[in-house]
Amino acid sequence: MRRLIKIYDTTLRDGTQGEGVSFSMEDKVRLATRLDALGIHYIEGGWPGSNPKDLRFFRRMQDVSFKHAKLAAFSMTRRAGGSAEADANMQALVDAGAPVATIVGKSWDFHVTEALGTTREENLAMIEDTIAWLRPKMDEVMFDAEHFFDGFRANRDYALATLRAAERAGAHWLVLCDTNGGTLPAQLVEILREVKQAVKTPLGIHVHNDAECAVANSLAAVAEGVGQVQGTMNGFGERCGNANLVSLIPSLVLKLRVDCIPESSLRELRDVSRFVSELANRKPWDAQPYVGDSAFAHKGGMHVSAVLKHPNTYEHIDPAAVGNRRRVLISELAGKSNVLWKAREYGIDLDQETPETRRILDRLKQLEDEGFQFEGAEASFELLMERALGRHKPYFELDAYRVIVEEESAEGEPVAEATVRVRVKGMLEHTAAAGNGPVNALDHALRKALEEFYPNLREMRLLDYKVRILDESKGTAAKTRVLITSGDERETWGTVGVANNIIEASWRALVDSVEYKLRADERRGAAS
Repeated sequence: MRRLIKIYDTTLRDGTQGEGVSFSMEDKVRLATRLDALGIHYIEGGWPGSNPKDLRFFRRMQDVSFKHAKLAAFSMTRRAGGSAEADANMQALVDAGAPVATIVGKSWDFHVTEALGTTREENLAMIEDTIAWLRPKMDEVMFDAEHFFDGFRANRDYALATLRAAERAGAHWLVLCDTNGGTLPAQLVEILREVKQAVKTPLGIHVHNDAECAVANSLAAVAEGVGQVQGTMNGFGERCGNANLVSLIPSLVLKLRVDCIPESSLRELRDVSRFVSELANRKPWDAQPYVGDSAFAHKGGMHVSAVLKHPNTYEHIDPAAVGNRRRVLISELAGKSNVLWKAREYGIDLDQETPETRRILDRLKQLEDEGFQFEGAEASFELLMERALGRHKPYFELDAYRVIVEEESAEGEPVAEATVRVRVKGMLEHTAAAGNGPVNALDHALRKALEEFYPNLREMRLLDYKVRILDESKGTAAKTRVLITSGDERETWGTVGVANNIIEASWRALVDSVEYKLRADERRGAAS
């Protein structure tokens, strides 16, 4: 029987202390439900005594049933000089209706005297009184020993005394916190070994990432026998964040081979990670281990050649195990293997030794040298291959375009207008349109000319527009690269254009985007 490690998620409380992270009450309900479906054991919903939103959340959650998780409410110990039964935070904790209470208390004597302004003895009484009062009222009570590792280094005996006070009061878990996030794995292991000799209550670990060691410290703690790991999704949290559960969970299941969340649920991990980022209005981290877009992306030709022979050559796990996928990037570092891989993705049959493969590769490297970049513009690369193979079928031909930006007064907004002349199916179309800037006007004018012939363009949307100056030293005469992300109801795609003129670069990326959409729809129609 494999050892069980329980996961305690504090995204909804500690995670929201990260800079720029905020969830509405309904966001928190949706997120808690999603974490429960993933198989998380404990979900910390917030601090009901600290703000009205968290109190409303716990009241709302009384109507929500979890399948896997237990809901935990967070609070500090009773106040110095008072009693637990008369403490407003304690009453709010009980009224929240959560089955688990997590109590944070000081374990560093420096904090006791300087931050709390009380005596060491009173702090021990605060810990013991609080947990003893809550113990019969809750299914579980946990003690979070704040600043434990700093406290242990400063005053070993006192730090252990705080754990013993919680243990005497009946705490179900003693959670050791590296609150400042500066402990290194070897130091943490050394201290853990002494703690295990001093107390019998099951131990948990809660670490921050200020020294970039939160995940390593958590895994080291598990290796030393800790049974509960606390952290947040995507590592959100105060300062540099908390231990990242998105990295920890697959490391526990796939590397340490312990029971954690169900292994089948790991396939949902990437989706959950992106769901959390979306609710927090954060762009997903491309290089995030396990679930990021770049986690299984291969760029160097030698790497791709090896992965084609056996994925284990450059991948530590199967990407599908965590809901991710393998990607092959196209750049000046690409070899034939990259081109062949991408061709297969797009349904283009190429042989490694054909002149066409060499022609595509040579053209790719020439364009990259001119400033093109295809890593985020795979639709443009597909069209590049079609053109190099002589299979490109233009859906329209440009006759001319013009863009005018006019400012009528200093107070008013500039007005952009574009005119486009294109030949479509043997007919000359001449259209004009205004827009919110010159590129938007061009987009409107081109669509106006094409939508009568290709009505499906009405469902296409431009989702993102990025501009990069390639040779800054030339100032306003510098070459410009434009990357456009477009999408419809089925997929998103990227296109790129490079020119000395930003409007021309934008036009090239725009035309590729429209042509990719029309080609993809034609291909789907043929397949059906």
